[in-house]
Amino acid sequence: MKTHIKNVVKRSGAIVPFNQERIANAIYRAAVAVGGRDKSTAQSLSEQVVEILNQKFQDNTTPHIEDIQDIVEKVLIENGHAKVAKEYILYREEAAKRREAEGRYASKINENIPWQKIWRNLDWAVSHNLHTVDHLNERIAKDEFPHIVHESEALYEDDVDLAANLIIERLDSLRMVMISGPSSSGKTTTTIKLEQRLVKKGFKFKALNVDHYFFDLEFHPKDEFGDYDFETPQALDLELINEHLVKLSNGEEVMIPHYDFKTGTRKLNVTPMKLDKNELLLIDSLHGLYPAFSKDISVAVKFKLYLEPLLQMKGKDGRYIRWTDLRLIRRMLRDSVFRAYNPQQTLEHWHYVRGSELRNIIPYCNTADFIISSGMPYEVSIYANRMRKLFNEWKEKYKGDPLKADAHERAVRVSDVLDTITPVEDESAIPGDSVLREFIGGSTLQYH
Repeated sequence: MKTHIKNVVKRSGAIVPFNQERIANAIYRAAVAVGGRDKSTAQSLSEQVVEILNQKFQDNTTPHIEDIQDIVEKVLIENGHAKVAKEYILYREEAAKRREAEGRYASKINENIPWQKIWRNLDWAVSHNLHTVDHLNERIAKDEFPHIVHESEALYEDDVDLAANLIIERLDSLRMVMISGPSSSGKTTTTIKLEQRLVKKGFKFKALNVDHYFFDLEFHPKDEFGDYDFETPQALDLELINEHLVKLSNGEEVMIPHYDFKTGTRKLNVTPMKLDKNELLLIDSLHGLYPAFSKDISVAVKFKLYLEPLLQMKGKDGRYIRWTDLRLIRRMLRDSVFRAYNPQQTLEHWHYVRGSELRNIIPYCNTADFIISSGMPYEVSIYANRMRKLFNEWKEKYKGDPLKADAHERAVRVSDVLDTITPVEDESAIPGDSVLREFIGGSTLQYH
């Protein structure tokens, strides 16, 4: 629809080009969250929003993002889309709370953080002189990098051992194991290692590939860049997943769909699956802890595992290295090694990935039966060698670009950390079955 609105004022004060498509995408995403998948209606509603904007703002004025969102709410309600409006409002409120929390020191305990696990990791880091970048650098200077690798890997393997033992204790009632966690937390490697341990104990598995439950691409919500969003749980047919999990846990046969990523289409009722009495269902998914994923499954028959690189290491500025930054780098490396995906694109889109995590994954981490930390203190020295130059370039590239403010902020933060870490080029000490090999390549494990 034609409009004289050229720009929008963001909350930061930055002025960016107006884009009607973002309004349509935001409306569609809210609709998808409550079960709707009508893109034409979302487009029509966005045109009503633009029409009101044209009437309300003169040629020489620039609306604020809040003004536009207020109009979106008004249009949704007036057109009888109360549920969609509620979801849209909730999303705005959650985003506002996140910004408020990030903008000030929060004395209130964050319930989304696994404090007990963090304390254990911090205690371990202090006892191994790996709790600060300075201590890490000192140990590397003493040629102790192979020892650091060994100690880090042993900590992670102990976690996997404990998870396996906890599962074994509940095998009388268990029917499925869900391995969840945000992007690049190491789910694939951990799933394989867990399966190896349980197979040695005589247990059998069937793996459920959740990717086959994606809706057809035409029904996917898009992110604010106009790219299809595979990160949100609403991209999955949660109702069908839940239905199949119930039947499988009861020993019934189901027909698994097949999703073709080349065509972006799904075919129903393709592959038969049934669990024998001595078999467990193994599920590796971003959204294994998301309530709607298994809402009708009894707690007694599912074991929920959560992964996060809970590194406890302070930089020279006295602040802890962020787990999300570790996962960002991991995903950049994996995407460039295995998917021919430009790491710059990963950085530019990461704030959207992060937003989905904060809303759909991390709030449920404390509902897990066990948490595994996949963070390796030595990995930052590998990243200093592989990625420091790129982050330094991005730090300058995005400076002053209001459309890339988040990418610039992350580039500056990561660049400043990597500049202080002694780089390690020789990666031969890293085991072939390390969780880190999932991202840097050279793994001896067979990924499905």
